[in-house]
Amino acid sequence: MALEPSGSYVAPSNLEQSSSSLPMFDVEQVQLAFSVAADFVAAQVANNVLVLALSTNRILRIDLDSPEDVEDIDLPKKSSEVGVIRRMFLDPSASHLIITTTLGENYYLHAQSPSRQPKLLSRLKGVSIESIAWNPSLPTASTREILIGATDGNVYETYIDPSSYRLEKYHAPVFQVPGASPVVGISVESVSSRPDQKRVLVATYGKLLQFIGRAAISKHGGGGSVYSELFQRETPSIHELQHSSESAPSSLVVSPPSSGGSQVDGSTAKEFAWLSSEGIYHGQLATESPFKTARMLPRSVFPASESPRGGRKLIQDPISAMTLSQWHVLALVGGKVVAVNRLSQEIVHNQPVLEPGQSALGLLTDLTKNTYWLFTSQAIYEVVAGEEDRDIWKIFLKEQNFDDALEYARGASQRDAVMTAWGDSLASKGHFVEAAKVWGKSSKGFEEVCLTMIDNKEHDALRNYLLSQLATYKKASLMQRIMVASWLVELFMSKLNSLDDNIATKAELAGSTSTGEIKDQLGNIRSDFQDFVNSHKADLDKKTVYDIISSHGREEELLFFATATSDHNYVLSYWIQRERWLEALKVLQRQSDADVFYKYSSVLMTHKPTDLVDILMRQTNLDPERLIPALLNYNKSASVSSLSQNQAVRYLNFIIVNHPNPAAAVHNTLISIHASSSSTSEAGLLTYLQSQPSSPPPYDADFALRLCIQNQRVQSCIHIYSTMGQYLQAVALALEHNDIDLAAIVADRPEGNDKLRKKLWLLVAEKKIRQPGTGIKDAIEFLRRCELLRIEDLIPFFPDFVVIDDFKDEICTALEDYSRHIDALRQEMDNSALTARQIRGEISGLDTRYAIVEPGEKCWICSLPVLSRQFFVFPCQHAFHSDCLGREVLDGAGGKKKYIRDLQAQLSNGDISSSRREEIVKELDGLVAEACILCGDHAIKQIDKPFITDSETAEDWAL
Repeated sequence: MALEPSGSYVAPSNLEQSSSSLPMFDVEQVQLAFSVAADFVAAQVANNVLVLALSTNRILRIDLDSPEDVEDIDLPKKSSEVGVIRRMFLDPSASHLIITTTLGENYYLHAQSPSRQPKLLSRLKGVSIESIAWNPSLPTASTREILIGATDGNVYETYIDPSSYRLEKYHAPVFQVPGASPVVGISVESVSSRPDQKRVLVATYGKLLQFIGRAAISKHGGGGSVYSELFQRETPSIHELQHSSESAPSSLVVSPPSSGGSQVDGSTAKEFAWLSSEGIYHGQLATESPFKTARMLPRSVFPASESPRGGRKLIQDPISAMTLSQWHVLALVGGKVVAVNRLSQEIVHNQPVLEPGQSALGLLTDLTKNTYWLFTSQAIYEVVAGEEDRDIWKIFLKEQNFDDALEYARGASQRDAVMTAWGDSLASKGHFVEAAKVWGKSSKGFEEVCLTMIDNKEHDALRNYLLSQLATYKKASLMQRIMVASWLVELFMSKLNSLDDNIATKAELAGSTSTGEIKDQLGNIRSDFQDFVNSHKADLDKKTVYDIISSHGREEELLFFATATSDHNYVLSYWIQRERWLEALKVLQRQSDADVFYKYSSVLMTHKPTDLVDILMRQTNLDPERLIPALLNYNKSASVSSLSQNQAVRYLNFIIVNHPNPAAAVHNTLISIHASSSSTSEAGLLTYLQSQPSSPPPYDADFALRLCIQNQRVQSCIHIYSTMGQYLQAVALALEHNDIDLAAIVADRPEGNDKLRKKLWLLVAEKKIRQPGTGIKDAIEFLRRCELLRIEDLIPFFPDFVVIDDFKDEICTALEDYSRHIDALRQEMDNSALTARQIRGEISGLDTRYAIVEPGEKCWICSLPVLSRQFFVFPCQHAFHSDCLGREVLDGAGGKKKYIRDLQAQLSNGDISSSRREEIVKELDGLVAEACILCGDHAIKQIDKPFITDSETAEDWAL
């Protein structure tokens, strides 16, 4: 037989459009890339692979992903020896193919077999295979343990391994169907709730048997049967037909897990369908007893056809094949493909496909790709499913299976219809709380729902409804959100008050709720309220909520709302008004807003100063100046006599030490508190003043001085006078208060000003000498501390009756000092006279001094012969023309430049007298020729003058 090209494989469209006007199913004929000259006798499809058996015992294997590559496979023997191919069985992975013939010969072919020739299954010789249950683990290298249903009613277990010497590792009968009826279908599945359990379905023409039990441990080496004990130990559950016929087609189909539908034990249940003479029996393999919920789809459901003999008499066509899609049973009835919804039992598609008299080989499902195929002896059809789940939500809604209806609803309108019906159903059963949650997600009228809840006094349900409704409003619907949120606050408060009343009266709700349960409910409601506030802060108007909660007297909820909305001013004000200082401080220590501290520091400083200062010292964003009123108010009202316990002093000291640059007001406040303290000790104030820099002081010295004078803080005043440089006032104040030692200390402070020091010490000396009870010797000893004082300075301070003997030694010492000083002065006078005589001699010798000028001598400025015009010559032998020297001196004259120019101007004036002219010339010569410009001060002043001027170049200096 030859394969002739006939175009390319054409796959039907997948109906990608989602319009509900398109049919859910459409049957399209598949055109292969070749033509054959023989009929199909068997067909299988799995994992997008078609396997076709021809009447000539040839097998075609077609991969639909690349339909041009066709494998042509022959049986190893002629049909006259083994018979014609009767059936084929292909596993879901398309790896294993088993072929059975009319003479009971069975062959096996692996998809990866290099020989590409089926091998005889010798142990299955004579077994006429009707059905095969592949291993649920879907192995590809070997079949592992599989069950085979035979026409003689036996169920065999075998293990086929293409890599072993003998294909069948073992072969054993494990079950015999009562009555030896052919096993038209068999299936093995793992039970999802118990993986070690297996479910075996065995179908005959009149019975459907289910075995559930533990199978033996599978051995990959094929050591022995794993199902024999299950069949022997377990008693099957049986569904049996009342009237069965072996002449009608019969088969068993188990679908893979669908993407939707009911779930059991966390996994989606599989579906089974059993075709018999009475119809199609189908259900879910969800429990151990699937037959309790399974339903029969009788033949009468399917459409009838007119009698071929004419007339209008209708006859019921037989069901020749069937399979399962996700939601429908696909059946071939009298040449028509009919799709029946499994849930509603309604026909959703009825399409004629076959010609009269044309028979089908089977209606099959590709379990891996979820495609559906119809095979006849001459044609292949694909049944294309398009959005077959689009009306499933209506069926679930009709059955009040709202969860599944909502899952399959498409679009907002369908979901809204489901939610509305769901809420109505719950309300009709009295489940208002659950209904409220559902209605809140639907478009059911807001007023209608609220009135329903209020009329039935279902305030809890109303609360739940409003919560759900609030979640549906857009953020732009500000007014609606605020109104609903405010209503919810009212409902929460009413519920909390009601529960509190029940606890107070120890009432029992509905006669069965204990006080403890009410307390638990109270805690849950309070927690719900708190969650509501945290989630909907933006929807709550503060003033409205405060009014509502306050009207119900709910203190805890009031404070929680204020805290949750960061209204710390309200919380602090609330606790302060009730004089709950510790609670107020707890709130304050969690704040970082400086304005809150400024606002409440005065009252808290008065009542809880220590705790407040502890909190203030931990804040780094405060302006200490703005806390000064609170500190002064505390200092005024506090009954703290000790400055060491004064919290204002403690805080100010902390700021001065740790703040990088505290303002002068902070220092002034601390000085004010110290100065105005009732304590007589100045230690704290003096310690502070001494610790501060004196130039300039960080405080207002005038202000501090006035305070100290006003409060008679003498030592502090003296220190401030000293820092201001007013030592005379400081010494006078110390002496005024008879503190001579302090006055002496201050008198030594003007370092470098001996005149002032002596003046100060004279004041100290006068006070010390005239101090009652002070001896002359003691006074003299004390005053020796200043080296500037002399005995003659002190004598005026002694009283008139003082005897000279009391300070004879001091006078003698002073006279000796004077004598030595007089001698020194006499020596200096003699030296000065000698110097004067020498100077007079040198002056008289100037008239006879002279300098020799050589004929070739040049001017040191212009380098021309110096004898060419008037010149000056100096003792250092430097000679200059008078005009050159005048210009040079004039350039560097500095402050004398104007005076020289004035003299030159007068000289150029012809109106002056000759005597005056001589005086000007003489004075100019004295100024110009005062000193040599190269040896005197003029040369020193020219040290920064460059060697090369702007008018010269470096070449002018070349050697």
